[in-house]
Amino acid sequence: MSESKTKRVLTGITSSGKPHIGNILGAILPAIELSKDDSAESLFFISDLHSMTTIKDGKARVEYRNAIAATWLAFGFDYESNLFYRQSKVPQVTELTWYLNCFTPFPMLNNAHAFKSKADNLSDVNAGLFTYPVLMAADILLYDAHVVPVGKDQKQHLEMTRDIAKSFNHQYGEVFVVPEASISENVMQVPGTDGRKMSKSYNNYIDMMASKKQLRKQVMGIVTDAKTLEEPKDPDNCLVYDLYKLLATEEETKAMHDNLLAGGYGYGHAKNELLDKILTGFAKERELFNHYMDNIDLLEKALNIGEEKARDIANAKLKKVRSLLGY
Repeated sequence: MSESKTKRVLTGITSSGKPHIGNILGAILPAIELSKDDSAESLFFISDLHSMTTIKDGKARVEYRNAIAATWLAFGFDYESNLFYRQSKVPQVTELTWYLNCFTPFPMLNNAHAFKSKADNLSDVNAGLFTYPVLMAADILLYDAHVVPVGKDQKQHLEMTRDIAKSFNHQYGEVFVVPEASISENVMQVPGTDGRKMSKSYNNYIDMMASKKQLRKQVMGIVTDAKTLEEPKDPDNCLVYDLYKLLATEEETKAMHDNLLAGGYGYGHAKNELLDKILTGFAKERELFNHYMDNIDLLEKALNIGEEKARDIANAKLKKVRSLLGY
């Protein structure tokens, strides 16, 4: 760790699909802002091993992983001052996972939310899903992470990580840093095109990096009521307006608000304004994203820098753990 940076902040980036507007506004931009803290070293990893619990298609995994990396770089993550790496490129994490498995009580995993939500149909549960929290613990403990930003749904897994670390430390001394959770109460809630939370699993997302044609189709698919062009509309019950105000200035937001109330302004007009806001407001990021996706060697170069650093940290930690365990 750099002498000027006194703590490590670690964030895992899901690789179960391409990032959408909800991911970008709710997670990527806030995390990149957090990474600019000069007192902390940020470790951002693409959790492509975790994706194995659901995704078995290797080509899809590569596509998603590249799209995620390209998105983070397009939005300006400084991969040279911090660490940016693929989980699978630091296989030491799987070795540590086995050691930690042997310190993890069965009832702890049996009570994990991710497992319990599917426990009624155990044929759908693979062993990877059951031991998912242990791999997550290894992700964190391998790098002596001090702070882990997590959503409320991941708080339980972070508590498990803390318990596993304490159990190991109780027997072998202060081997692992016991991490603290950083839970934001102000995570941006981005609605999907159907009004539910934007999610790939609901297929209600808007892919900011998609082609103009695909993006138009997604935006035009936003659910609205049946009011005619002439009728006044309620901005507070308009999904198009809800999404637009997340991207627009105060003046632009007020203009759409007033237009909806006045009538003579259709949902098609509002959708076209939203589409234009995405295309023009994120033109630079869209261009950079496509540049990286067309030049995978640039992605590899950026990721290799972080992966080399990550392996150095991992090897040092594993050497200590192996010695204590008699390996």
